[in-house]
Amino acid sequence: MEGKDTAPRAPVLGIESSCDETAAAVLAPDGTILAELVLSQTADHAIFGGVVPEIAARAHLAALDGLARAALAQAGLGFAALGGIAATAGPGLIGGLLVGTGYAKGAALAAGLPYLAINHLEAHALTARLPGLDAAPPAFPYLLLLLSGGHSQCVAVEGVGAYRLLGATLDDAAGEAFDKTAKLLGLPYPGGPALEALAREGDAAALPLPRPLLGRPGCDFSFSGLKTAIAQLVAAEPPGPLSRPRAADIAAGFQAAVTDVLGDRLAHALAMLPEASAVVVAGGVAANQAIRARLRAGAARAGKPLIAPPLRLCTDNAVMVAWAGIERLRLGLVSPLEAPCRPRWPLEAA
Repeated sequence: MEGKDTAPRAPVLGIESSCDETAAAVLAPDGTILAELVLSQTADHAIFGGVVPEIAARAHLAALDGLARAALAQAGLGFAALGGIAATAGPGLIGGLLVGTGYAKGAALAAGLPYLAINHLEAHALTARLPGLDAAPPAFPYLLLLLSGGHSQCVAVEGVGAYRLLGATLDDAAGEAFDKTAKLLGLPYPGGPALEALAREGDAAALPLPRPLLGRPGCDFSFSGLKTAIAQLVAAEPPGPLSRPRAADIAAGFQAAVTDVLGDRLAHALAMLPEASAVVVAGGVAANQAIRARLRAGAARAGKPLIAPPLRLCTDNAVMVAWAGIERLRLGLVSPLEAPCRPRWPLEAA
């Protein structure tokens, strides 16, 4: 809801608990990072090969209060010195969202502070505007490629709270395809970084692999066919673990196919949004260096800069949540305490 003058004059605490990282950060009104902490649950979920929602929620519950207080101590502040509290309210795993938003609402109520329910995707979208990440924050509109385990989207970012979807995945997201392919190759969880490392040893041209939707109009994505092709390759191998050279070739071929598709989709998206001031890439897949290089080259061909957050801000973090809170506070977009959690929350509805 819109309020009167609620522009931040004091730091904002951000809380992130949408999946398997518990995170807290404190940002000054100008975006200076005063504190940032992330507690990973990777070890808790690795034995299952993926995130177990109940385990994640319990871990958030056990860790969040101590982590938030530690972030405040690192910033040299107490709750009373804050200008607001922002928490991811969706999309994500409902248990973790309830823990994070419940904590933020309680703290905001007790300290008499504004509460900000943040769309996790919007937080990724606005990270590029955090001062200090680039020579200058991108002007609206800019093109966002959101590439994560759950989302592959091309979005026109026209303002805070103003998003226009240009294209999205028709099935699997890029990050999901990375994780499933890594699992087929016997790589440890989380699969994306392990697959990228293995791909450096392989020959990307050793195997013919599909490039779904390559050259098609628009900028939608599809990765299920590529994932199926990998599964069929692995199934055709002799019983037992893949040899490392064979696994490396498959990893390199898969990564090259995804990179080609993303480069093609970027070109189509830029044709749909020629007025974009920049290309912004965000989400966990944005940490992949081969993908970054291809997108940077594609943006340069169109005369646009590519803005990619540092690696620690590509994955789930609370810095982006606090910054989105600051952006919303500047516009008086404070959330009511009864604002719900939303396991599904399209960015264009943020």
